[in-house]
Amino acid sequence: MKKSFISILLLLATVFSFSANAASAPVETVEAPQEYQSKTMGELIGSFYDTTGLKAILEPQEGLKGPHGEYMSTFMQSGGRIIMILICFILFYLAIKKGFEPLLLIPIGFGGLLANIPIAEMAGEDGMLGIIYNMGIANEFFPLLIFMGVGAMTDFGPLLANPKTALLGGAAQFGIFGSLVGAIVLSQYVPGMEFTLEQAAAISIIGGADGPTSIFIASALAPELLGAIAVAAYSYMALVPVIQPPIMRALTSEAERRIKMPAIRKVTKLEKILFPIVVVILALLILPDAAPLIGALCFGNFAKESGVVDRLSDTMQNALINVVTIFLGLGVGSKLAAESFLVTETLGIMAIGLLAFAVGTAMGVIMGKIMNMFLSNEAKINPLIGAAGVSAVPMAARVVSKEGQQYDKSNILLMHAMGPNVAGVIGSAVAAGVLISIFK
Repeated sequence: MKKSFISILLLLATVFSFSANAASAPVETVEAPQEYQSKTMGELIGSFYDTTGLKAILEPQEGLKGPHGEYMSTFMQSGGRIIMILICFILFYLAIKKGFEPLLLIPIGFGGLLANIPIAEMAGEDGMLGIIYNMGIANEFFPLLIFMGVGAMTDFGPLLANPKTALLGGAAQFGIFGSLVGAIVLSQYVPGMEFTLEQAAAISIIGGADGPTSIFIASALAPELLGAIAVAAYSYMALVPVIQPPIMRALTSEAERRIKMPAIRKVTKLEKILFPIVVVILALLILPDAAPLIGALCFGNFAKESGVVDRLSDTMQNALINVVTIFLGLGVGSKLAAESFLVTETLGIMAIGLLAFAVGTAMGVIMGKIMNMFLSNEAKINPLIGAAGVSAVPMAARVVSKEGQQYDKSNILLMHAMGPNVAGVIGSAVAAGVLISIFK
C-alpha cells in the first residue's frame, strides 16, 4: 500500500512538471498555407513569352552583356544575331552543297548557330561551347592534336624524292609576311581597323591556308580575333578550287601548263623514318617556338613510318583527329557570337586573309618559273605545282593536278604537287614559330 502511494505521488509530480514546462514554453504559431494565386491563360502565355529567345530578339534590352562579357547594343541583340545565323547557314551551304571542307565548316557553323542563341549563353564561360573552347583552344591544345593526326596521314615521300620542291613551299609562305606588312599599313590608314603588331601577325598566318596553325597563333597572339581568323582561314581553305585556278592561269603560259615531269624516285623506308627526327632536331636547334606544331606533326608521321605502332597511327589518323575536329569546330564557332564577329576589324581580317592567300599562291607559281630558268629541259618543273605550296593538304595538290589535266589528260601532277604541299605544312609551322618568337 505504501509503495502504491509513493508511485502515485511520483506520477503526479511528473505530470505537473510537464504541465509547467509547457506553460512556460513560447507558443509557436503555425502559418496558414498561402493561397495559390490563379493566373489567366493570357498571363501564363505572357510569362512563357518573357523567357523566349523570340522576345530577346524582338525586344532587346539596353546594357545587356553578351556571353563573352562585352556590352551588346540593341542592334547586336536583334539584327546582329540574325545576320550571324544567316552566315552560319551560308557555311552549311558551302559544306553540304559545294563540298567545301564539310568536316570543319559543319561544326564551326553549328557552333556559331548555338553561340547566337539568346539567354542560353552557351558560349559563356560555363556554357558548353565555352567549356570546349577553354578545354583545348585557349591553351592551344586542339591544334596540336590536329597536327598529330595530319602527320600520321602525311606521306613526305614526294618531298624527299624531289627536295627542290621545298623551295616552292617556302616561297608560298611569302604571303604570310607580305600580308603582315599589309595589315600594319591598313591599320595606319583605314579608320576602325587599328591592329596591333601581335594582331597583324596572327592575321597574316591566314596566307598559309592552314587552319590549325591559324588557330594556334591566334590563341597565342590575338585570342580576341580568333573567331574571325579561324573562319577566314577555313573559308579560304575551302575555296581553294575557286581562288587558285585564275591566279595559276594568269601567271603561266599554256606551254608551261603542259610541262610533263618525270616520275619521282622511290623513297626508302629509312629515309622516311629519319626525316621527322631530323626536322625535330632542326626545330630544337634553330626555332624552338615552332617545336609544338612541328613536334606534333613529326610524331604523328614517325609513328606511321616506323611501322610498329599501327594501332597508334590508326587512332591518330581516324578516331583522335575526328573527335578533336568536332571539338575544334564547335570551339571556334563559339567565337562567332554577333558582338564579337560583326565588327569593323572582321572585314579587314577577311580582306587581308584573301590577299595573303592569293599572294602565297602567286609566289609559289612564280618561284617555279624562276627555278626553270636554271634547270635543264629534262629537269624542268611544271610551275603549276608551286600553287600547292600553301598548306591546304591535299586539296591544293588536287587542284593543281586537275588544272594540269585540262591541257593534257596524260599529265599527272598529283604526286609532284604533294612535294610542295607537304613542304607548305612545315613552312607554315615555321612561319608561325618565327612570328611567335618575334611578337609574343
